[in-house]
Amino acid sequence: MLDLTQLRSFVAVEQMGSFTLAAERLGLGQSTVSQHVQRLETSLGRKLLARDTHQVVLTADGEALLSHARMMLSIEGQVRSLFKENSLRGRLRLGVSEDFVTSQLPAVLEDFVRSHPSVDLELTVALSGALYEMQDNGEIDLVLAKRRLGDARGRLVYREPLVWLARDPEHVLAQEPLPLIAFPPPSVTRSIALEALSRMQVPWRIVCTCGSLSGLTAAARAGMGVLVQPRSMAPSGLKEIGTAGLPLLEDVEFVLVPRKGADQALVSALSEDIVGKVRGLRSAA
Repeated sequence: MLDLTQLRSFVAVEQMGSFTLAAERLGLGQSTVSQHVQRLETSLGRKLLARDTHQVVLTADGEALLSHARMMLSIEGQVRSLFKENSLRGRLRLGVSEDFVTSQLPAVLEDFVRSHPSVDLELTVALSGALYEMQDNGEIDLVLAKRRLGDARGRLVYREPLVWLARDPEHVLAQEPLPLIAFPPPSVTRSIALEALSRMQVPWRIVCTCGSLSGLTAAARAGMGVLVQPRSMAPSGLKEIGTAGLPLLEDVEFVLVPRKGADQALVSALSEDIVGKVRGLRSAA
């Protein structure tokens, strides 16, 4: 039989792309996680992970095992939940800002769903401002999104600098008015960028508006203009523009905001998962 502990370490390494980050997430030593994967490879007689000094990726056999490993761990979670006293049950509606959803969130959600199979988790992805409006209307129980400095709402997860990004900074800075690529309103990053440009009296024009980060990234990679994003979420293929060319942008804060009247046990469980995972990833980066 396959060892579930070894499978859990294997899945964690795949999720995090690193033995170090996987060990931190599981609360184990890096050598222990490595041993788990080595023993799993030995029991199967196949190489599951390819390692070098920069990254860890799945081999073809690792890809073949991954879905089965996740299924086995999910079944284990369901069985544990079945016999666990006071297991969480119910529905939780989570709203996540567009730019956060492709970074740390997938691993957090997979762990939560596996640990709490009796919870129906509904995910909404939108701009931060739109999520807050939906929550005010009672449509979302917990929001993970950005807030501006000085905004007191929610529980702080972390603070992040905003940066100007472009494929070819010299080319876009030579254009007047400055071509901007931005989310539509209500958008926290859009508001901050436009206010900063107005204070410095820098003329601008919107050349691309899209509610999807993938769409904005495609436009920026095509050289259409300047994009504003949190520094850690800067898409590949874009260069940061220093403050010598454009005004300094204020930081943003990522926060968790629960809805009054939401199931506090569900909100608390998911909030702790998110805070622990995100802060752990940032401290290890």
